[in-house]
Amino acid sequence: MLAREVALEVQAPTSTNLDRRISILIPVFNEEEYIGAILERVLAAPLPAGYGHQIIIVDDGSTDASFDLIQEFCKAHPGIAQCARHDRNRGKGAAIRTALALAQGEYCIVQDSDLEYNPQDYEAMFQPLTDGVADVVYGSRFASSTRRRVLYFWHEVANRFLTTLCNVAADLNLTDVETCYKAFRTPLLKSIPLRSDRFGFDPEITIKVSKRQARIYEVPITYEGRTYDEGKKIGILDAFAVLGAILRYWITSDLYTESGAEILDAFAVAPRFNAWMAGVIEPFLGQRVLEIGAGMGNLTRHLARRRKRYVATDIDQEHLSRLAARLRHLVHVEVRTCNLTVAGDFAPMRDAMETVVCLNVLEHVEDDLAALRNMASALEGGGRVIVLVPHGQNLFGSLDVVLGHVRRYSHQQLRESLERAGLQCEQILDFNRVSRPAWYMNSRVLKRSRISRFQLHMFDRTVWLWRRLDRWLPWPPTSIIAIARKPR
Repeated sequence: MLAREVALEVQAPTSTNLDRRISILIPVFNEEEYIGAILERVLAAPLPAGYGHQIIIVDDGSTDASFDLIQEFCKAHPGIAQCARHDRNRGKGAAIRTALALAQGEYCIVQDSDLEYNPQDYEAMFQPLTDGVADVVYGSRFASSTRRRVLYFWHEVANRFLTTLCNVAADLNLTDVETCYKAFRTPLLKSIPLRSDRFGFDPEITIKVSKRQARIYEVPITYEGRTYDEGKKIGILDAFAVLGAILRYWITSDLYTESGAEILDAFAVAPRFNAWMAGVIEPFLGQRVLEIGAGMGNLTRHLARRRKRYVATDIDQEHLSRLAARLRHLVHVEVRTCNLTVAGDFAPMRDAMETVVCLNVLEHVEDDLAALRNMASALEGGGRVIVLVPHGQNLFGSLDVVLGHVRRYSHQQLRESLERAGLQCEQILDFNRVSRPAWYMNSRVLKRSRISRFQLHMFDRTVWLWRRLDRWLPWPPTSIIAIARKPR
């Protein structure tokens, strides 16, 4: 996609310490008067201890000498600065997308190419990120700060109006949505599809990180705004475009670059279904529980209640970050990385847990026998493993492919796998017959790659009925749940 959108001239960094850098994303359009000065200020700006600069400058089709100056800077600072160029002006949002594709730092920040924003504020911007309390930080021009240049009244009125409307759409209380200074954990920003080409980027990313339940902080920054005579570019048409972007992203849920993650997120709008699933397995839980593949915590929030110790695990860093945010008030809950196929990840919990819960994970693993043995290693003698998997290989279709399923299980296949892993299968429960026809239609007939949020929402509203009728339906289940015990 990037190759079709831009003509790139790239000078790649040579540093091998990529994860300990700050990626500074600088969109540029006709800034020959200021670009040299701002680049030197960015280079001189203090960063959090232990982090280096990755300066990424994208010339957005400038018609002046901006790109010549950018190239000179990159040549003077190899391994630190790199550049790309659009063949024509496409807008701030498009330039940020291009820069983000090149970002390799642990964190990133958007930096305008004029002199309105002071890179000396970087340390304050990144403090909540490096402290581990934030996923996103906004630098506010309207929060209390040391100084702010006094400029246009109506410009500020429009800004505050758009901020208020965006806050309504995102359910936030930000003071400055249109600020340039926005800092992110880079993997989070890369995982969000960005569609806006111009200044719609600001409300788009604000609404999307809110819907992703990211931890958002605000810090005051200094601001030396410039007049239109001095080169300010945003105008009334951009304000209307921002308004349109707010309305668009308010009503849509385009939150993930990967379809599988989008499907998992869709289940966050199905609390009744999640409660149904949790209710089925809760009677088998002990007080010390290890959950494998907790994902975004849709089930964790139900299962973790009234436990003495609950360890929620995953291998996806974005899922782990969201888990930490959603479960931060539950002091008995631990969030950690644990790969089902890596025996070493289970060593700290060996023989320590009463229950291991593995819901919709085992079907992703090629060597499911090794995975079951790893789960068993975390159990004390007499402890239980609870495994939920999709049922019926004849139902395997496009949605299984998108979700990364290796297989769907039969009752016999699941029972044999548990017993080969040294576990005693006590019972296998049928679960969720009602959704089987819809899954077959969407996955096998229509070959869809996404689950409709509307369909899921409507299904969720009638779960109270289906959970009562489910056992009487005459066809096989969509999923099966095995309860197995580790010998004493």
